[in-house]
Amino acid sequence: MGIVKKPSIRSYWHKNPILATPLFPRVMKRDRYENLMRFLHFNDNALCPPRNDPMHDRLYKIRPLISLISAKFTDNYVPDQNISVDESLMKFKGRLLFKQYIPSKRSRYGVKFYKLCESTTGYTWAFRIYEGKDSHLDPPGCPDCIGTSGKIVWDLVYPLFNKGYHLWVDNYYTSIDLFKNLYCFETLACGTVRKNHRGFPQILTAGKKSRGSSSSLRQEEVLALRFTDKKDVYMLSTVHDESTVPVPVRGRTEPLEKPKCIVDYSKFMGGVDLADQCIQPYLVNRKTRAWYKKIAIYLTEIAIFNAYVLYKQAAVQKPYPFLEFMLEIISQLILTPAPVTSALESGDLQRLSGRHFPSRVPPTRCKKSPQKKCRVCRKKGIRKDSSYYCPTCPSLPGLCITECFKIYHTELNY
Repeated sequence: MGIVKKPSIRSYWHKNPILATPLFPRVMKRDRYENLMRFLHFNDNALCPPRNDPMHDRLYKIRPLISLISAKFTDNYVPDQNISVDESLMKFKGRLLFKQYIPSKRSRYGVKFYKLCESTTGYTWAFRIYEGKDSHLDPPGCPDCIGTSGKIVWDLVYPLFNKGYHLWVDNYYTSIDLFKNLYCFETLACGTVRKNHRGFPQILTAGKKSRGSSSSLRQEEVLALRFTDKKDVYMLSTVHDESTVPVPVRGRTEPLEKPKCIVDYSKFMGGVDLADQCIQPYLVNRKTRAWYKKIAIYLTEIAIFNAYVLYKQAAVQKPYPFLEFMLEIISQLILTPAPVTSALESGDLQRLSGRHFPSRVPPTRCKKSPQKKCRVCRKKGIRKDSSYYCPTCPSLPGLCITECFKIYHTELNY
């Protein structure tokens, strides 16, 4: 349903040739699908701790699925050296205590995910779901001097400590205390920072600079840098020194010397955005009041993209595009050995193409001249009985002998 967009769920089972998608009714009946979605649960609601209980979990309804998928993401892949942490917003406009409003995001309203992704591929290695400002995060070994945003980063990254990773974050997560403590665990970090950030040297923020100029200061392992392009950019890094690299600029004959930390930041920060851009065209954006079902579908879409990353790395020949990869998964899951050849069900084919002759409704023990309700009149909202029916059609419909018999055997939607 994320690939084939339709105005409503029931449209996927529509018999109108303009809207028909014959694969859906072939795989599953509409009523069965609706019942499965209606009763879809991932945990026992009867065992959920009450809200005033210290053990209450706002994600209890979907916690088993979150735990399962999180474990699979980390167990089946080792990310490359460069990783990034950023937030992603799953669109949701229903009532929810921890729903977020972020004007800068495309969806604006939704459930916020914190993700750790591989910078080059977008593989989601770890994630956390925002549960509200009053939720308490206490990752193992995190110093007290690190703030809330830093604890989010620590919670995502600590399984990768002492392995030489390079972490890339934006100014929401960047802090001197965080970078220094990550450095102690052989995890280097680089990120943009606000010029009024606590501890950032104010001597770098003073005055105006010409375009292309840069200035920096270093305190032990932490580099603080200001670079002036169209506007001032402020950076903190434990990855880089003060070196610059030439960068071609449109409209200039000579390249512009940029600090290497800014060039690398532009290259490696986009892991989360890369994953979001790939799955965005195929998101299932159905309106639903059940937030946990929406999260379950969203996690499935992330899992499919992660599987695609693994597939590309293992492929011997040129890999499929992402869309072709998803179609191949679908075809294997629903086990359709033969292509669908017609939008009509077997009953419709027999009704519209067979040889039909009216007959009188046969007598019963109770009635010598029984009648049936006319199928065509009933569809028009008219209650009318007829002594004739069609013995050839599987449903043995009652039909008026005049116009209704002809309509029923020549028009599709009956």
